[in-house]
Amino acid sequence: MREPARGLGVSPGRAAGPAYRMARPPELPGRAPVTDAAAEVKAAAEALEAVAEHLERHAAKAADAEARAILEAQSMIAADPMLLESVEEGVAAGLGAAHAIDAGCARHREALLAAGGYFADRAGDLDDIRNRAVAAVLGLPMPGVPDPGHPYVLVADDLAPADTATLDTAVVLALVTERGGPTSHTAILARALGLPAVVACRDAAGVEDGTWVAVDGGAGELLIGIAEDEAARIGEEAGRERERVAAGTGPGVTADGHAVPLLLNIGSARDLRPDAEGVGLFRTEFLFLDRAGAPTFEEQVAAYTVVLRALPGRRVVVRTLDAGSDKPLPFLGLPDEENPALGVRGLRTARRDPGVLDTQLRAIAEAHRACEADTWVMAPMVSTVAEAAGFAAKARAHGLPTVGVMIEVPAAALHAERVLREVDFLSIGTNDLGQYTFAADRQHGDLADLLDPWQPALLHLVKLCGDAGRAAGKPVGVCGEAAADPLLAPVLVGLGMTSLSMSAPAVPAVRASLSERTLGSCQERAAAALAAAGPSAAREAVTTSTR
Repeated sequence: MREPARGLGVSPGRAAGPAYRMARPPELPGRAPVTDAAAEVKAAAEALEAVAEHLERHAAKAADAEARAILEAQSMIAADPMLLESVEEGVAAGLGAAHAIDAGCARHREALLAAGGYFADRAGDLDDIRNRAVAAVLGLPMPGVPDPGHPYVLVADDLAPADTATLDTAVVLALVTERGGPTSHTAILARALGLPAVVACRDAAGVEDGTWVAVDGGAGELLIGIAEDEAARIGEEAGRERERVAAGTGPGVTADGHAVPLLLNIGSARDLRPDAEGVGLFRTEFLFLDRAGAPTFEEQVAAYTVVLRALPGRRVVVRTLDAGSDKPLPFLGLPDEENPALGVRGLRTARRDPGVLDTQLRAIAEAHRACEADTWVMAPMVSTVAEAAGFAAKARAHGLPTVGVMIEVPAAALHAERVLREVDFLSIGTNDLGQYTFAADRQHGDLADLLDPWQPALLHLVKLCGDAGRAAGKPVGVCGEAAADPLLAPVLVGLGMTSLSMSAPAVPAVRASLSERTLGSCQERAAAALAAAGPSAAREAVTTSTR
């Protein structure tokens, strides 16, 4: 039996078909003397402007909030005057437009990588901007996904957000990339689109166009060189499974009736669904991005009211502004930091400017009073019991009845019992909790295995929080990417999670997975995963126990 190539499964599901690769980046022409510097600068500026507009148009069409935010951020980078300034310096040094763009992007890319954290995350975006701008200068088609004229499996070194967010899911069957990690843009957007995806699969580099492959986005496997009839069989089985999963309706519940609300992660009212059980993560930072100043109290009340009014009687967990030095907002006036992921971010920004948090809490409270939603509020990046207590006191002073914190830092997980004496609930952000537990940058492709949400050490921290919740009689949920994995979801329930929050496309598969298992079965799977030596063994242990 053939051994599959292995990577990280980041979006569940199976698919099979012929593979086609993303086009390689445009090659630079040989250097030639610059005879008209002004013309070269003009060509480069027009190319960057065209890229920015292209990305902005794609952002406007993106249905998913995260895709929209990623594309908008990328468009801002392409339009950044500092990038154009670097290109102008390249031309002044004797480079033609294409070479000046290449050098300018490389210079900013290195600076972002050196900054780490959120800035390093943007470095990959610069590669895409470089490729598109160079193509525009050379008069080549803007790089994009292949169009073989029939359904196929897309294989790439990595995918740019603009490519992933606008994929035609009627044609692209699955994604396989050589780089990336479980929290990369490709992974996040693949889950949002409901496409099976495997990242960090180095053997994908050898796959030639037209080769028939099978992808298992749950197991992280790529089977190369299958027969067409085998692909057809896999496709039919996967189709029947999708239909079975999609046919499910109603709330999240295990086979023996244990309720597990399946909530949505949203950025605005546009991401809501009529049948949503509620919202487990309302990211308010989208209201703050791309602005010179903080949104006014009235603007915030209006934005929060739209969401709360759409869900009368249902839970809406509003997360206060998650920004700071690793997610820079100019009006916060925060200085540059050498280690931004470890710096002033999340709730910590209130140390420098408490007024932003106070205004936001006042606005959430005002919207809450005007609606009938079950409004919960929580703070990101809480590390200590004192921080949790301080936030709870502040939120309650504004009249908000249900206050919680996100568990993203191991210190907070270790003291979950004490934290729950101060707040009403916990919500675990598995992406950041993994990053800080393993001291591994979320965007570092070489460290993707450390960021696997199946890491037993991470699951042990989740269990600590679940145990604390049971002891206190208070809810503890997961709003990180791990909740969207239908194989991992029963494990999380077995660890004591009382709700799971995810993007809307992930709900049917998680609902179906829970409905097939009792609470006792979930707890058995949790024990098996905790006892495993590593993430692969944990998956295998849980998969074996389902047979």
